Amino acid sequence: MRKTTEMRFDPVPSLLEQAGRLLDAEVARANALPEFVAECDEAAMGEVLAETARRLADNYPYFHPLYAGQMLKPPHPVARAAYALAMKINPNNHARDGGRASSEMEIEAVGQIAGMFGWSEFLGHLTSSGTLANLEALWVAGQLAPGRRVVGSAQAHYTHQRLSGVLKLEYCPVEADNRGRMRLDALEAELRKGDVGTVVATLGTTAIGGVDPLDGILELRERYGFRIHVDAAYGGYFRLIREQLEEPVRLAFDAMEQADSIVVDPHKHGLQPYGCGCVLFRDPAVGRFYRHDSPYTYFTSKQLHLGEISLECSRAGAAAVALWATQRLLPLTPGGEFAQGLIAGRAAAVELDSRLRADGRFVALEAGKPELDIVVWGIDAATNQERSRAAQKVFDACAVRGLHLALVQLPDVWFGGTGGELVTCLRSVLMKPEHRAWLDVIWERLGEGCSELG
Repeated sequence: MRKTTEMRFDPVPSLLEQAGRLLDAEVARANALPEFVAECDEAAMGEVLAETARRLADNYPYFHPLYAGQMLKPPHPVARAAYALAMKINPNNHARDGGRASSEMEIEAVGQIAGMFGWSEFLGHLTSSGTLANLEALWVAGQLAPGRRVVGSAQAHYTHQRLSGVLKLEYCPVEADNRGRMRLDALEAELRKGDVGTVVATLGTTAIGGVDPLDGILELRERYGFRIHVDAAYGGYFRLIREQLEEPVRLAFDAMEQADSIVVDPHKHGLQPYGCGCVLFRDPAVGRFYRHDSPYTYFTSKQLHLGEISLECSRAGAAAVALWATQRLLPLTPGGEFAQGLIAGRAAAVELDSRLRADGRFVALEAGKPELDIVVWGIDAATNQERSRAAQKVFDACAVRGLHLALVQLPDVWFGGTGGELVTCLRSVLMKPEHRAWLDVIWERLGEGCSELG
């Protein structure tokens, strides 16, 4: 039986109203403030908000389990509420004077993320995105090894090449295998040239969720000496469930604490609103590169503030508050409720991959099942051109039926081809815990979409 969408009571507005009254009372008490009410035209605001709601309806239903396309995971209700609550104050975490409480909450929340990777001594903070977090990591790497090359997998996120260009660092892609993982022999060939300063290891590629062999990269570091930056923007939280993963992937996650820097995005698996990235450095001494003088911004605080360890200036303190509240409700502990959500999403991905392999209409990755929670597959056809056209047709047909997938171009050799061409495939990111319960519905609608192929 097909499930239908049912509107349910959303507790966030009433809980937020209660918390808002408490915040107003606590702020007034702590500061001995006289009563003050900001004026606004409620009727006009109501009209604008109604129009806003109508405009926002023109979006894919990212929150729904039948949205299984891109890396879009709805923020947890407590994150939404905490973010909105913080916006009553609108703190700026560039300096403690701009957000005393939210700065402390950021420090605590980032410490919990670092602890997930085995770090107790570190330097780190939140950023407005994974792109900015990776920029800081590469910037520090360039400061430590000026003029030396940055290398990363050919399946690494394109932002690394772009950011290296911004930083005037030469970037070189390294060949990947048919699991989307950096090839160690190809990496060593680059290292032998003697001018590599930083290797970017991706733990969770955006195309198929591939995990670079970080343990093997560490062995090469012993021989060649270079800095390792781990881009775990997508896959970082899988460290919590590494015992559930295949051995090569588990070994990579086990080795994360030996990296020099790590980036993870709480706005992906961390249940946070956009934008919320996080950058961590194993050596706190890299903070020396951030030193600067300001004649006015920081004079009232003698404590280290987040603006002294960040390239960004103004940053939303509300993002830190939302992250802190979420981790307070759902601690980053193996076996906990948060980790169980990751396990459920991965189980859905593995099951979908298994069904695809058993169905002659589809062509799955030749190298094996998903490493994380991303599934990619092709449509069986005589030529790559026909496969690509069929994938587009199924993508469109599924969308009409409420199932939203994604399209990705990948080498045909990954699917048993021999032409060395790119072929358009279908892709699902099953990152919502609910995807496991909805897998039968997803499979049914995928079948209906394929029926239009004739």
